[in-house]
Amino acid sequence: MKSNDLPKRKPTRLKNYDYSSHGAYFVTICTHNRKQILSHITVGQGLAPAENELTAYGKIAEEQLLNLGKRYANIKIDKYVIMPNHIHIIVLIENYPDKSDYTAGASPCPTLSDVICTYKSLTARLCKKVYPVERIFQNSFHDHIIRNEKDYEKIWEYIENNPCKWENDCFFE
Repeated sequence: MKSNDLPKRKPTRLKNYDYSSHGAYFVTICTHNRKQILSHITVGQGLAPAENELTAYGKIAEEQLLNLGKRYANIKIDKYVIMPNHIHIIVLIENYPDKSDYTAGASPCPTLSDVICTYKSLTARLCKKVYPVERIFQNSFHDHIIRNEKDYEKIWEYIENNPCKWENDCFFE
């Protein structure tokens, strides 16, 4: 099959939008074939909250997520949840006050795609080194530009409550 015979992927990013610009972004990353390899959720009984226990893969994913702020000085992970087969993240991209403030080897103005691709690559490499698996993540990721405080609060609450609503989640299988 020739490459021009392959189906065209629909662009998932806004055309002409600068994804390295200052702002808040809601990102969802799914595991390959939505395999439940990142955590185990036990839904609480009665008033007990749901418990989300990270697997070995999930612990590596969390460690690499928290390290993104060290790799990119203008990146902050503001909120996240690692679910069994996906990760939700609020990523803040801040303006650099000084271009010399960025980490050596990292792009001085990374785009959201740069950050997420780095994250997925490092996480997958470490997972494969310690716990052999064919693929960790699906290609690409879903993003949403957070436009205002109300949107931000709604997403924050969604992430916070995601484990409690796992059995009703669109990614639940």
